[in-house]
Amino acid sequence: MWYYHPDLLARPVPRYTSFPTAAEFAPLAEVDTLEQALGAIADDEPVSLYVHIPYCEQICWYCGCNTGRVNRRQRLDSYLDALMTEIDLVAARLGQGRRICRIVFGGGSPNALAPVEFVRLFDRLATAFQFVSPQVSIEIDPRGFGSEWTTVLSHVGASHASLGVQTLDPAVQAAIGRIQPLDIVTRAVGQLRDAGIRSLNFDLMYGLPHQDISVLEATLQQSAALRPERVSLFGYAHVPQVVPRQKRIDAANLPDMRQRFDMAALGHHFLVGHGYMPIGFDHFALPCDDMASAMLDHRLNRNFQGFTDDRATVTIGLGASAISSFPDLIVQNEKNAGRYRMWLSQSRLPTAVGVRRSEADRRAGAVIRDLLCYGEADLSALGADIPVAELEPFVRRSLAMLEGNIIRLGAGGWPYARAIAACFDPYRNALAGRFSSAV
Repeated sequence: MWYYHPDLLARPVPRYTSFPTAAEFAPLAEVDTLEQALGAIADDEPVSLYVHIPYCEQICWYCGCNTGRVNRRQRLDSYLDALMTEIDLVAARLGQGRRICRIVFGGGSPNALAPVEFVRLFDRLATAFQFVSPQVSIEIDPRGFGSEWTTVLSHVGASHASLGVQTLDPAVQAAIGRIQPLDIVTRAVGQLRDAGIRSLNFDLMYGLPHQDISVLEATLQQSAALRPERVSLFGYAHVPQVVPRQKRIDAANLPDMRQRFDMAALGHHFLVGHGYMPIGFDHFALPCDDMASAMLDHRLNRNFQGFTDDRATVTIGLGASAISSFPDLIVQNEKNAGRYRMWLSQSRLPTAVGVRRSEADRRAGAVIRDLLCYGEADLSALGADIPVAELEPFVRRSLAMLEGNIIRLGAGGWPYARAIAACFDPYRNALAGRFSSAV
């Protein structure tokens, strides 16, 4: 059973897709930090690539991603030229022998590109880097997906895809600026299966305007009937002070915190009841999927794409706002696409901000990762820095248990996982307005 404790959910907290979080990013002191990090990667170290396409055919009002509308093809062509330059610059600094084992195309909407442009981009990556049978994954907007894309994804060997669904209710779609009838989603699913996609994720949301329990349940029913291997069920984060396009959403039509909590509980129990294994606090996977296997084998990880079975310690981000992650460093590219292009026109790596990971950061980050992935973590590396007093409200209500140096979530603790994880985050009081509701 999930019990509602509003006082423990009152403080907005990070999603912890990195630690330290993006709120701690700042200009880096060393000019060549990324260049040095790329050169220090061991020859046999597996490397993942993340390629960011910050454009969509249409802009949804709820979206907090770094993306703009494709309303001038010249802008997109210029961006692709800059991205090709960045690929060459990074590959030259990475050197030969580094194995690329995974590639994720995200956005925005990668299928805002024309299919022929995507093939050209993929071929440039394959030429510049050493591919070792990489797993290829792509985010898809079903509204712009057609038969040509089926051929393209089959050609590049894509096996994983994430479909932006969000909601299947027409009234809610109108309220968030994303009109997407069920038949468009159904057709895209069939085409993705034809392309060879064996692991399909649906991105769904709760906490949207005009959405209640019955509306969410209808979307869950329709989604489960299409049987995606994975479902990500996120709570909508309404932060118009950070994401100006969200000002088009009337906050008066948003469900309150108790309604959001009940929706999260419904989503969890519905999906588990339909054969999905809970992965952390907002992901679900069928037992046959790689993500479920990673959960059972203790190989689960959490990074900028959310929960993942990717355990690579190095991810190189390519594109405007893309983030590169190393064991002791996180760096982010320039967000503004115009400045990103300008830097690359000068043959400069477009790194803008980042953060060094201290040993203390890495220890705290491992606790937060394990707590969110598995519901338990070993605190022994923290020494005397275990935040017992801050954990006490959760322990007192059996939402968490401290047993020596081990912390475990209680049976009803998952809705509070991010709030409990925040107890281990010494930076969490900074810029709280940037973060989302804990549920």
